[in-house]
Amino acid sequence: MTLTLMLSSVIVLAVLLLRAGRARAHCDTLEGPVVKAALEAFEKGDVTPVLMWIQPQDEAEVKKAFDLALKVRALGPEARELAERSFFETLIRIHRAGEGAPYEGLKPGSSVPPVVGKADAALESGDISELSERIPGHVRKAIDERFHAALEKKKTAGDSPEKGREYVEAYISFVHYVEGIHALTMGGGHHHGH
Repeated sequence: MTLTLMLSSVIVLAVLLLRAGRARAHCDTLEGPVVKAALEAFEKGDVTPVLMWIQPQDEAEVKKAFDLALKVRALGPEARELAERSFFETLIRIHRAGEGAPYEGLKPGSSVPPVVGKADAALESGDISELSERIPGHVRKAIDERFHAALEKKKTAGDSPEKGREYVEAYISFVHYVEGIHALTMGGGHHHGH
C-alpha cells in the first residue's frame, strides 16, 4: 500500500467520523492543539503561537483578549486560571467560527477520538506507520459491516413496508459511506466548514 493511499485512508476515516457525528473536533479540547498553542503563548508572553489557528481578520480580537488575559493572570493563581480559561474559550470560539463550525464549549481532552490522538502523535513523532497500518483495516471493516447489514436486510425488504424501510436505511448507510470514501480519496472532501 502506498503512503498516499494510507494517508488518504487516515483522512477518510477522520472526516467520515466527523461527518457521522460520532467524533468531536479536538481543537475544542483542553488537550488539543489550540490550547497547547495558547499555553505556549502565555509562557512566551507573545500571542504569535496562536495566530495560525485563526483567520487574519480575527487577529485584533484575539490580540486584545490575549493582552487582557496577560494582565489578569498577574493578579494571582485564581485570576490566572480564570484568565487562561477565558482566553482558551475566546480563542477556540474564533477558531471554530473560522472553520465554519459552531462553538460548543471547551471540552476535556478525553473527548478526543483515539484516531485523532494517533494522528497528533504521528505528527509529533514524525512516524505515521502505526496509524497508517490500522486505518485501512478500520475502513475495510466499516464497509464490510455496512455491506452485510444491507445485504441481509435486502433479503426481507419485500416482506412489508417496515422491512423495506429497514433495508433502505441500511442501503443508505452503506452507499453513502462508500460514496464518502470515494469523494474524499478523489479530492472531493472537505474538513469542518471548508
